Amino acid sequence: MKGIILAGGLGTRLRPITYEIPKPLITVKKRPIINYIIDLFRKHGISDVGVIINRQHESDFIHWQKDWQDELSKTSLFYEEKPAGTFGWLKNLRDWIGNEKFILSNGDELKDFDLTALKNFHEKHSPVATIALVKVPNPQEYGVPVLFNHLVQDFLEKPSQPPSDFVNSGLYILEPAIFDFADLNQEFLMIEKDVFPRVAKAGKLAGMKMENSRWYDCGNLERWEKAIKEW
Repeated sequence: MKGIILAGGLGTRLRPITYEIPKPLITVKKRPIINYIIDLFRKHGISDVGVIINRQHESDFIHWQKDWQDELSKTSLFYEEKPAGTFGWLKNLRDWIGNEKFILSNGDELKDFDLTALKNFHEKHSPVATIALVKVPNPQEYGVPVLFNHLVQDFLEKPSQPPSDFVNSGLYILEPAIFDFADLNQEFLMIEKDVFPRVAKAGKLAGMKMENSRWYDCGNLERWEKAIKEW
């Protein structure tokens, strides 16, 4: 199984820092956030990792590879020439992915949970996609899934009365069939809005509640500071 990290975002909510440093390369405990995601992958047997980055950040990530080369064997960089969303550029990696399931993760969150358990859950239920769900104290600030048994029926975006404390962690296990649920003629696609609703309608979108997990969204200055203090 291969892992793909989405690292092409511009990090507008972290400006002015992200005028100078790509968001996945900002540090927590002196290490880039993206390093922790790669650590998580490798801890659970995922050694071949692809990182999708914005072309304008090419030199930053090349320096990152050199600075952390001892930790980054079998890590490949793929370049977006322009923003394509959280799914739009994946079609260019179909040959690299091959005929196997793969893991897709956002590159700007700290995650610490049992990926092996998630893989086993996915194998048991055989969906097209499985979303890792994490418990947060403020679900009103995120997309909250509506679950029936293990299947995601719908997402409520920032609901005032969330049905659960579990939200989308930004990490998924995907089967190659996921591409059948996307309009690949579009250059810009968001997996959350353009792909998952179609998968859910087909009854093929699963969600696993990751108990005893840690997850920090570092998307703005307040959340980043919280991660630095608590990670």
